[in-house]
This record gives sequence, C-alpha cells and structure tokens, in this order.
Amino acid sequence: MRIEKIVLRLVEMPLKFRFRTSFGEMTVKRFVLVEAVSGGVSGWGECVAETGPYFSPETIDSARSALAQFLVPLILGRDVEGADAFDALAVRVRGNRMAKGALETALRDLFARAGGVSLARSLGGTRTAIEVGVSLGLQPTVAETVAIVERHVAEGYRRIKLKIEPGADVDRVSAVRSAFPDLPLTVDANAAYTLETSGPLLALDAFGLEYIEQPLHHEDLVDHATLARRLATPICLDESIRSAADAAAAIALGACRVLNVKIGRVGGHGEALRIHDIAVAAGVPIWCGGMLESGVGRAHNIAAASLPGFTKPGDTSSSSRYFEEDLVEPRPEASRGLMPVPGGPGIGVEVRRDVLARFTSETREWTA
Repeated sequence: MRIEKIVLRLVEMPLKFRFRTSFGEMTVKRFVLVEAVSGGVSGWGECVAETGPYFSPETIDSARSALAQFLVPLILGRDVEGADAFDALAVRVRGNRMAKGALETALRDLFARAGGVSLARSLGGTRTAIEVGVSLGLQPTVAETVAIVERHVAEGYRRIKLKIEPGADVDRVSAVRSAFPDLPLTVDANAAYTLETSGPLLALDAFGLEYIEQPLHHEDLVDHATLARRLATPICLDESIRSAADAAAAIALGACRVLNVKIGRVGGHGEALRIHDIAVAAGVPIWCGGMLESGVGRAHNIAAASLPGFTKPGDTSSSSRYFEEDLVEPRPEASRGLMPVPGGPGIGVEVRRDVLARFTSETREWTA
C-alpha cells in the first residue's frame, strides 16, 4: 500500500474537570492527531505526549519534530507492506516512542480499514466487550475522595484507581476502603515515592489493594524489586516499562507482579503485542492504561485490551466522563463497567471532521 499523505493536527479539547496527579494538573487535553491516507482511506492515530516533560521525556513539540523530520519521511510515498513494516523502518530512530506510536497506530488503523477487518481482530483480540475501571485524580480532601469514588461505583466501574502522593495516601485509601469494603481498589503514585519515603506504601498492605502502581522512580527496576519484597501488595509498573525488553527485565528481577501497557508509551501496537506475549508466558496479568485520550486513542486502547492476556480492568472509561464533545462517532461509552469492542473496519469509529476542525489549532500536511 502506497502512503500518499500524512497529516499532523494539533488538537485542543477542554476537559470537563481538572485532572490532578502527583506531577501536575490538566484542564485542556492538547495532543497531536495523525492521519495516514492511501487510496482514499484514512487511518488515525493519537500521540499521548503531553505539553511538558513530566510523565515522559517526550512532549507535544518534540513528538511533532520527530514525526516531521524523521518518521514521516520513512513512509511517505513508499509502498508499505503492513503496519509491522513500520517498526523495521523506524528501528534506527532511538526513543521517541510516543511519536512512533502515533504514526504506527494510524498505519494499523489504515491497513485494517483497507482490509475490511476490525483492528481488534487484526491484533488477535478475542473479546466483544472489555472490563473497564476508572482513574480518579487527586482530590483536595478525604471527604471529596470518598464522594467521587461513590459516584463512580454507582456508575458500575469494575475497578477504582486513586492517584496518591506523599501526604495524600493512607488517609484517602483508609476512608475509601471503610466505605467500600469489597471494592476492587488500586492506587497510582506516578513515581512520587522513594525507598526512604515508602513507609506509607507499606501501610497500604492493610487495605487489600489489587496493586500499587509505579510507586518509585520512572526509570527504576532495582529499587522496585527491593520494595516488592517488603510489600504484600503487588507492584504494577507503568512508566518504567517502555519496551518488551523492559517488561522482561522487570519480571525477571521481581520488580512487579502486574503490568500496565499503554500503547503510546511503548511505541505502538507492535511493541504492545510483544509485551503481551512476554507477560502471558510468565503468567503476569496486564491491563491497558489510559492517557486521557480522545475517542481515537480510546478506540485503539479498546482494540488492544480485547487480547486474551489483558485480564484486569483498564483505564478506558467513557469518553463522556472527560469531554462534552468527542472527535468520533460513536463515542466510546461503557455500561456497568463493560466497554463494547467495535466490530467495524479499523478502530471501528469514524472521525467527525466538523468537530475536529473546531478543535484543531494547527495543521501540517505532507503529500507524496
């Protein structure tokens, strides 16, 4: 298939609420949307890099630069046999996984649409619906934390994840656990602790959590292995897992017993599939994380989470929780904690170009 055109759009979508984590807060979701075109068919991918280098070293600006200078030229005007071929072409570009993931996912969607098959099926997905949880940002008070959990439990989410940080951890978890003794509950520290400040994490063993996500430094595996030996609660790694090699090393070291796989963070579906296979072989459960994606990114996450190794509820909650309007139709919406897996060609949703135009602040286009 000859790649005839690539379009990068800078998109800005207001969130319905402030989303706060240990490294900052967000009120507007800014991201790069990638469109790859061949034979009149468009495939869509979303870059999960953020405005600043806080979750990841990559930013929106660095991702756009990597795409424009190094990645788009690899495929524009070329006959590409399939999305897997992009990995082979891009291997000489080190890092820049979020930029790679944006283009790789657009190509996956393009090839699946052109072949008339759903992306989920093309990846090896087996489910028609996936279990979803919800990720709740840091709340100002304990009472507000319990209240927001109560609201989302009533909506039927299969797992609640609380963001935590030093000084806002044990009190929140204790209150939520008292209010909901049987709730599947997890916490996410976004690397806010060290071994020296991990005392509150040890105290969380008392609350029957499913796992503690990314408690220590984003590049660390060794200290996570040390902490894992002290905890009864499983550790789940997120930021530390950038590749299949990272996943294999983390499992071998005993640094985690659960893995969060984010498609954009690891560079696309191809690398996510390799992590999936390593985890399944090792008996390590995985789940699909989220980055406040629009409906395009959510559709890619849903397709990935339909694979058999994704056995824990992910973060792909309803689009309407975050955005008044979304870029796609139909919008990804969960019911009682279950999200349907689209069965149509590609990601199974259509981009609403009128809405996209209103949210787009800048466009760059290359034609072969």
